[in-house]
Amino acid sequence: MSDEFRDLLRKVGSGTHTAENLTRQEAAIATKMMLLGEATPAQIGAFLIAHRIKRPTGEELAGMLDAYEDLGPKLRPISSSRPVVVLGIPYDGRIRTAPISPVTALILAASGQPVIMHGGGCLPTKYGFPLIEIWQGLGVNWTNLNLERVQEIFAATGIGFVYTPVHFPLTQRIWEYRDQLGKRPPLATMELIWCPYGGDAHIIAGFVHPPTENMFRKAIACRNVKMFTTIKGLEGSCDLPRERTAIIGLGIEGETDENGEVAIKRLHLAARDYNFTNQNVALGSKEELITGIQNVLKGNSSELMETALWNGGFYLWRTGISTDVENGIKKSKELLISGAVANKLEELINSI
Repeated sequence: MSDEFRDLLRKVGSGTHTAENLTRQEAAIATKMMLLGEATPAQIGAFLIAHRIKRPTGEELAGMLDAYEDLGPKLRPISSSRPVVVLGIPYDGRIRTAPISPVTALILAASGQPVIMHGGGCLPTKYGFPLIEIWQGLGVNWTNLNLERVQEIFAATGIGFVYTPVHFPLTQRIWEYRDQLGKRPPLATMELIWCPYGGDAHIIAGFVHPPTENMFRKAIACRNVKMFTTIKGLEGSCDLPRERTAIIGLGIEGETDENGEVAIKRLHLAARDYNFTNQNVALGSKEELITGIQNVLKGNSSELMETALWNGGFYLWRTGISTDVENGIKKSKELLISGAVANKLEELINSI
């Protein structure tokens, strides 16, 4: 048993009236001790559920990110005139709506914007459809590559995927607890803004609940991240919704508010204003989704194509490639119909 970890557990687990927040340094220490197995299983389980009940602070998330920075993998900087986009996607997958982020990544890469994604396989608590399986269905298997090989592919194609079971196996310890507890620990929140890249990065994070965005903003401010975007996306992902107005936070570099959180410019985007229907594409079977994405890459019209254009348009604008969202939608359509996005996928397949 670790006495040091027990003291940290006492702080977060003392109840509604007496529980204390950890400092950034304490949060980093606690995270390292859990990942390295220096705390006992009883201590780790108690900490994860107590910290969830207490709710994490932005400063604590920053400390957890510090621990990941020290222990985790990191792709080296590549030659690029643009900050690399890091898409923060929930690890436990999608269960209701069809994910489109692999197509978004291909559209961006085909336009010269490098993208990094990260995640694992089918995980608790949702056990939803993970992005890694979409890539596999498209002919790109990231699961058997070491980090150096991913580095080479990323430098050559502009797309990289950090597959945590292989590249950061220490995190697997926490997934076991997550399954047993039946709840996501605060580490799952932190991972949405984790950046496994050593150069200039634009972190894009999805969220569901508004308080989560504020935690992100505080953590980002603590860690001096320059470029940051928040998306109240589908099932907490970075995919823009179509059935409701997309609520987006555009981080303002170098500015913080009175709470010490990164200042943001609030943006509201409605799909209907860009001639898209107000309907998300439901998630069917794995085979249906892969076939649907393949048809999108062929430039065929469909509801999933509308979702691809909606997301591609926004992200091409947000990364500075297009002058506005409408122009980004047009460019996305041109890239898909011309075969440029399909060619990028073929380049990626051949590189592996």
